[in-house]
Amino acid sequence: MIKFYDSLETRSTEMREKDLAKNLPRQIANAQKNSVGLANILSNVDADDISQVSDLAQIPVLRKSDLGAAQKANVPLGGLEAIKKSEICHLFQSPGPIYEMGQKSHDWWRFGRFLHALGVGANDVVQNTFSYHFTPAGMMFENAAEAVGATVFPAGPGQTELQARVAADLGVTCYAGTPDYLNTILQKGDALGLDLSKIRTAAVSGGPLFPQIRQGYIDRGISCLQCYATADLGHIAYETEAMDGLIVDEGVIVEIVIPGTGIPVAAGEIGELVVTTLNPDYPLIRFATGDLSAVLPGVSPCGRTNMRIAGWKGRADQATKVKGMFVRPEQVAALLERHPEVHKARVEVNHDGQNDTLLVRLETENTECESYENSIRELLKLRAAVELCHKGDLPRDGLVIADQRSTS
Repeated sequence: MIKFYDSLETRSTEMREKDLAKNLPRQIANAQKNSVGLANILSNVDADDISQVSDLAQIPVLRKSDLGAAQKANVPLGGLEAIKKSEICHLFQSPGPIYEMGQKSHDWWRFGRFLHALGVGANDVVQNTFSYHFTPAGMMFENAAEAVGATVFPAGPGQTELQARVAADLGVTCYAGTPDYLNTILQKGDALGLDLSKIRTAAVSGGPLFPQIRQGYIDRGISCLQCYATADLGHIAYETEAMDGLIVDEGVIVEIVIPGTGIPVAAGEIGELVVTTLNPDYPLIRFATGDLSAVLPGVSPCGRTNMRIAGWKGRADQATKVKGMFVRPEQVAALLERHPEVHKARVEVNHDGQNDTLLVRLETENTECESYENSIRELLKLRAAVELCHKGDLPRDGLVIADQRSTS
């Protein structure tokens, strides 16, 4: 197998700067000309003046809240797309709600680069357990598998026994999904006496990859690498065999800024990831992900020369990702609004060594949990344990979502 996906991965610093000086002004001009939603934001910007990363600081940061407001005013994408609405192949919805687009063209979301780095290609069978329902994750990885010539089984999440049997029947060689669900499938396969030994690679995203989970896969001969992505932007950064930070994708520009601002942090400091995509169809400029990370010094020992980030270091706000789904303060507020007898709520996310766990603690005089469990499933889109507390029991630290997981 060819080691690198393309020649972009090994460009010199000088060549990267030269290419950026050409491609970044072109993308700004594209957004100004073809994106109604971005044209106003960029109205005072001269595209030719935006030719290096530091120049982007002239442009305001675009946030999820801005996106949601724009989409309500201009259905479906707030006018941020740079193609005709009739040319959009797929529309998706993420919690918020926020709507995203997708196309069928070659490696449109750019995940093929990640799968190639994992060693996935022709003759591989990928069991894609990412959701095909509402959110784009399933289509993202299907598009990537097609880009590297692999065969896809579009499994989606859930139905673990069937997942294990399919993997055995088809001789699945690559798992794609959230980090801990493969472990669940493997355990089910063991219980059923199935041979899942052909699974040699795992492409994971949508949640933290804990060391004990990765080591468990290594012990079974499975190479597991993770990538970082969002529904809005697609692929942003990925691990390689070096497992020394995440290498930024060649189709995006990453800045690290002081959370809540557009001001770049000092080199090496943790801050909020702000991403500009070079995708001409959906040219999001300085889009704030709400995720924290930091730039790592130097280049990867794997030979790829793009900048590296330290991976996910938390949220710039209190939202967090559990089993591939975001839990946001707005959802907790909706729970309180539905149940006025609840004085205070706190969502605690933890990890039991194998799986993410969700505990919702409620201060209330009520002693019956069922109505709360039903509301939590509806509003948070996840199952959770419920603990009823006396008034004053919960910490007064300003947190409605406490992510207590550790990747150390």
